[in-house]
Amino acid sequence: MFDHQDIAVILEALRFSAEKHRDQRRKDREASPYINHPIQVAEILWTAGEVRDIPTIVAALLHDTIEDTNTQAEEIIALFGQEVASLVEEVSDDKGLPKLERKRLQIESAPKKSVAAKQIKIADKLCNVSDITNSPPFDWTFERRVEYLDWAERVVAGLRGANEKLEAQFDEALKKGRKKLEEESIE
Repeated sequence: MFDHQDIAVILEALRFSAEKHRDQRRKDREASPYINHPIQVAEILWTAGEVRDIPTIVAALLHDTIEDTNTQAEEIIALFGQEVASLVEEVSDDKGLPKLERKRLQIESAPKKSVAAKQIKIADKLCNVSDITNSPPFDWTFERRVEYLDWAERVVAGLRGANEKLEAQFDEALKKGRKKLEEESIE
């Protein structure tokens, strides 16, 4: 069972992430608060993936802070330790690179990631595929949505072997996404 310290660190990570993402919105049609995304990634890990490793759950809550906010790894180390900071860094893209290069690197680096980082990335892609399927950004064309699903599938192909349950959930979300897009193309 989990102790009070485990709950405290999860709540602190949730507070930290909410503060860092406070002015951000998702690109979905509802422009939902960005914090919903890291919460959903952590929830997917916990429920679908049955991940009970606290540093992995904490890193999931923080997974976009270095990439998408002014957060430095040193802040995460000070509050949550080196293990969590290393995981967050491992799943973060270098925003200094062009978008196509970042996407290419995600595919190439996927097989080299730690098991915990692979699980976070699968949960993240699962969440994003569901969002692209059910509430895509207004400015995303049909082709861009198809391309995203294809790219996410290639990333997850390199992450396989980390968590069969997460992988099955991703496969189901991808299947539903492709079916919905196929139905849209017929209309």
